[in-house]
Formats: sequence, C-alpha cells, structure tokens
Amino acid sequence: MTDYDPRTATGIPTEPVGSLPRPAKLQEAYAGYDAGTTSKEELEALQEEAVKDSIERGEATGQPIISDGEQRWSSFATYPITTTLAGTGLAPNLAGDGQFFAIFADGHGRQLPRLTGGPFKYQEYAADSLKKSIVHASKPMKQAVIAPSMLALLYPLKDELPDYSREQFEEDVCNETEKDIRAAFDAGAARVSIDFTEGRLATRKDPRNPWTGADLLPHFIELNNRVIDRFSPEERAKIGVHTCPGGDRDSVHSADVDYNDLLPSMFSLNAGYFLIQMASERDRERVHKLIGQHSRDDANGIPQMCYLGVCVTQSPRPESAQEICDHLVKAANHIPKERLGSTDDCGYSPFSIDEKPNHGSPDYARDIAFQKIENRVKGTQMAAEQLGVS
Repeated sequence: MTDYDPRTATGIPTEPVGSLPRPAKLQEAYAGYDAGTTSKEELEALQEEAVKDSIERGEATGQPIISDGEQRWSSFATYPITTTLAGTGLAPNLAGDGQFFAIFADGHGRQLPRLTGGPFKYQEYAADSLKKSIVHASKPMKQAVIAPSMLALLYPLKDELPDYSREQFEEDVCNETEKDIRAAFDAGAARVSIDFTEGRLATRKDPRNPWTGADLLPHFIELNNRVIDRFSPEERAKIGVHTCPGGDRDSVHSADVDYNDLLPSMFSLNAGYFLIQMASERDRERVHKLIGQHSRDDANGIPQMCYLGVCVTQSPRPESAQEICDHLVKAANHIPKERLGSTDDCGYSPFSIDEKPNHGSPDYARDIAFQKIENRVKGTQMAAEQLGVS
C-alpha cells in the first residue's frame, strides 16, 4: 500500500473508475483469439501496447491517479475466471451457460458463467495485471476489483450444488475477494475500488432476468461488508465502492431505478469512499440530498468520501470544465465539501468488446474519454478553488 494524498493536485479528490475503450485492433484480436486466428502472444502484445498508451495518455490529462484502462481484461466482472467474453480460458468448475448478469436498455445482455462444482478459486487476480502495468506509470495507480456480490451470481439461483453448498461457495468468494484486494495493495495500488453495479440492478425486478426479482440487495450488502470489514480503518479509507446503472455499448441496465432504493443500503457498507454515477441523473439535486443524508462521517472510524460522476460515459459530447465545476459546487450545498470528490459516471468500456455505437467507433470513443477526463481534472480544480478546498 503506497502513500497517496488524493487532495495534493486538485484540492477536491478526483480519480477514474477503471476501464477505457479498447482500441479497435485490440477488440479484433480478442475476437481472433476466440476464433483461433490470433495467438495468445499476439493478443498479449496488443494488450501491452494498449496499456502503455492508456497510461501515457491518462497521465497527460493531469489526473493525479490513473488506471491501466483494464485493457488486459475480458471484463470488470469476469477477469478472475476467463480470458475472453466468449469463454476461452474459462476457469475450472465453470460452464459458459450461466444466468444473465444484465439485460440493457437497448435489448442486449451480458451472460455470466455457471458454477458446476467446488472449490471456487480465481485463476487470475487484479494484481497480476497491475504488476505488468505499474512499471509504465510515473503517477500513483488505482485498481478496480470485482465485488463478491457479483460473483455470487455464478451459483445457480435456485438449485443447490451437490457437495458444494452456497454457504461454502460464498465463503470461498469472500476469501478470494479479500486476497484480490490485498494483492492489489501489495502490488503498489494506492487505492482499490470494488465494482458494485449489480447493487442498483438488484432492485429493478426485470422479469426477463430472474435474479433481479429475488430481493438480493440485503444479501449483497452483507457479502460485501463481510469482506470490507476484514480491513483496518486505515486500509478501508483507501477502499472504495463504485455504483452505476451499467455501461456497455453506450447503453445502461438500471437507470430507471430510483437511487433511494439503493443509497440508504449502500452507505451501510463500511468503505472509505464511493464512486457514484451522477452526471446522467435527471434530478441531480435530489440525489445530492440523498447522498448528503445517508453517507456517514463515521463509518466504523473513517469518514465516507463521495466521488460524484461528472462525465457521461455513454455520450460523445465532452462536458466542459465549467459544467463540471458548477456540478460540484451545487453538490456542496448538500454534501460536505470536505467529503466531496469527482469521477466519471462509469468505466468507459467495462467489457473487452464494445462497439461504442453512439461514438461511431471504439477509437473515437477512446479519444473522447481522454478529453472528458482532462476536463474533469480542470473542472475539479476550479470547484476546489471556488469552494476553498485544498
């Protein structure tokens, strides 16, 4: 775990969620690897090239902390268990025909593998990627990891597996998630954020997607706290939780869910900070009030920082620095300015193959993402000056 003061460069802290659009040639290589026309060595070479470019361009935006854009991952959710979204390199005790994680507003869905037996183990940890990436960075790096609540969806929704109970599986998941977080800190991550996009979706009750109607949010909160509470207050101050209504192919899965159905429960997580989609919310002030009401200044010994999304990741229009400044200044009417931060609404491309249809191409979406990030940094600095935060 490295020393990093998130206020040093911008006054109000700012950081990315994690992912960036993969270049078109890298996306083609992922598809080629599944088809057997691209070798593993060729895929890894293009991943490395994309990581180096992500870090160089990320640092050029002025961000005080960066990520590698998750260029080596199948997705934010499946990196521990499969090499590609199509299932090449799937871990043992898993099959490719699991339940859908999400069905998006444009009608497409993303499917998870299905657990067939135990024990459950990661075959890759986030730190494995970070160790390769951090050598290219001159600034601190953050690392995103997947939540145990998402991985809980690998277990069949209604059936009990012979000789491997749900209880034992979830204990194994929590142990692996803890190991994932600790390994990321050991590899040099200054911050670690837990992706929890399934939290908002858990209250949607989509009849096409049975798990969303199973009232799983309280259990998700319990699972995630089971992991978070294994860390000291000093460690938890550097552990975040990210929530959003999804982001894939410029579509979302739960933007219609009222944040009031999620936020009171989410802030019972004993994490030190939260990355919260906000730029694409219709009624921002109402949600600012909810955040101010339910976030805690003492979460078992640490205050909860609230990083608001100020860039819409599904839109090709870069928000201006002034827009971002104004958003943060207005939010400070309801959220204590000393607990305010900024981020992007979501990862820019959480899945390794993402055509980015609103943008026209993944390469153009990649250029736009860096413009948005640069404006986020400038707008955050402007808001800090206006609010007198340093």
